[in-house]
Amino acid sequence: MKQKLRVGLLFGGRSAEHEVSLQSARNVAQALDPKKYEPVYIGINKAGAWLAPGVSARYLALSATQPTKGPEKSREIVMMAPSGEGVLTRDSGTIEGKIDVVFPVLHGPFGEDGTVQGLLKLADVPFVGAGVLGSAVGMDKDVMKRLLRDAGIPIGKFMVVHAHEASKTKFADIKKKLGLPLFVKPANLGSSVGVSKVRTEAEYKYALKEAFEYDTKILIEEFIDGREIECSVLGNEDPVASVPGELILQSEFYSYEAKYLEPDAMKPRIPASLSKETTKKVQELAVAAFKALCCEGIGNIEFFVTKDGQLYVNEINTIPKFTTASLCSKMWEASGFPYPKIIDKLISLAIERHARDKKLKSDKASV
Repeated sequence: MKQKLRVGLLFGGRSAEHEVSLQSARNVAQALDPKKYEPVYIGINKAGAWLAPGVSARYLALSATQPTKGPEKSREIVMMAPSGEGVLTRDSGTIEGKIDVVFPVLHGPFGEDGTVQGLLKLADVPFVGAGVLGSAVGMDKDVMKRLLRDAGIPIGKFMVVHAHEASKTKFADIKKKLGLPLFVKPANLGSSVGVSKVRTEAEYKYALKEAFEYDTKILIEEFIDGREIECSVLGNEDPVASVPGELILQSEFYSYEAKYLEPDAMKPRIPASLSKETTKKVQELAVAAFKALCCEGIGNIEFFVTKDGQLYVNEINTIPKFTTASLCSKMWEASGFPYPKIIDKLISLAIERHARDKKLKSDKASV
């Protein structure tokens, strides 16, 4: 009988998207085929402590019914043992369970930005999703947009403001360059946390204050009057695109509340109502953006499609919300990849990449 793969399900984290991560992790856990996989739960609490598997499993289950209940503080994991040997716990000093592959379900900073990916790479453990570089540039919207622009991929106009120079940035100058309304958002965050739509100088000052609570660098973007389209990309060296999906918004923009707290604020349309020509162009641009940003595994690319048919890439999400009801899973389902099959594919892509990279020479001693 073939031995089950032990999958380290890494969830929670220090970012403002902690609760979103828990939703995703529960769905991934449910989708893991028990005949093929054995989950090893590794939760990270809001203080950044890594929790032992038993504690993590209880927290994940409890948070489904009591979302304000915090994880237990005992038996924090102090290190990831190298080469997938397992996780070393502080209480016992012993290694708990071999891990064949890690499935990070962490959204936002300290999980989706290359930090955890770097740790897992150092530990020599296969992991799902983008690597260190792809994760980092996908999270930093400033760097992301510059790379897309240099690759010839159409994006909207934007400006960057750092906290130390915010007082020198005049609203009148921004208005002249980008027009009104405009959007203000933290450069390194996701799920629309800290994002504001601005029409007046008073709103701009409030939006600046709000965004700087989450990051020392913010993005100011022009408003693009267009439909919001998403397309998911899957693969390593030769990625493929899903059918596009469309977000039919009942609110002004896709805010955090619209995404997670108001189920009727967004209606998905899959496939998106686009011509064959536009659909093909969205898919081609999605793959081009995925490659330009050095991504692997999976990524959701967001677009604006204007009334005259112009396409603009807005951003990429390198760890999309992994729920059975998410737009990402629905787009792949419509493309012939049901949710459990996507989970299988992501795990196999992680293992393939790790095997590929292991063949590379890293120093003179390996020559």
